Amino acid sequence: MNYFNYFTEIEDAFVRRRGKHLFLSPMDWALMETWKQQGIPLHIVLRGVEKSFDSYEARPRKRTVKTLLYCQEEVEAQYEEWVEARVGSASTTDSNEADSDKTPFSFEAISEHLQRNRNSLAALARSRNKEDDLSEALTRAAALLVDIESDFTSSATLDTRKLEDSLTGLERMLNDAMLAVIDKDKLDELNKEVKDKLKPYRAQMEAAAYKQTFDNLLLKRLREQFAVPRLSLFYV
Repeated sequence: MNYFNYFTEIEDAFVRRRGKHLFLSPMDWALMETWKQQGIPLHIVLRGVEKSFDSYEARPRKRTVKTLLYCQEEVEAQYEEWVEARVGSASTTDSNEADSDKTPFSFEAISEHLQRNRNSLAALARSRNKEDDLSEALTRAAALLVDIESDFTSSATLDTRKLEDSLTGLERMLNDAMLAVIDKDKLDELNKEVKDKLKPYRAQMEAAAYKQTFDNLLLKRLREQFAVPRLSLFYV
């Protein structure tokens, strides 16, 4: 990723998770400049932003998040853990073999999963042959997967939880892009299809569970519509 993309990717992630467009302040840009100068990798910053909003949404406050400074502590904590994980990387192979016993995913299976999805996203972006939000998101996600894959293969530990956090952030970006480009009539059709499918069960479902199930099914149909693969480790 070049210098400019470092800033725009962070800004996009922050604005997307906040839910409302908000221009970043000079202080926010200075903070991003600091992270860049400290050598904090882009995917680590994005993971910190995602985790910050996950924590915020788990315990909603009356005051909204208005500045990137809200994410500073989590970004720097993620970076510290990332640095610690790379200590002793000369023994990466032994560590990964040991850690593979603690996770249902093998190192080789995860590596293959990341590479396969990176290639799929890049190929899908090329095949669309158009400039829109989805093509841009596919290209960005493929580029970020290069960094994530490199980080994963060179790490001294097999931390699937943090890897899943990063992949979840990319999936959110792709979900938003699909919703942005789909034809309105087609989206209405998919909404009706999902609604009809859930109709027999709605009376037995809590409102929150119904909405979550509805959203999950709609996104599933959107991924089928655009042939976008699942990045989550649950699909290894």
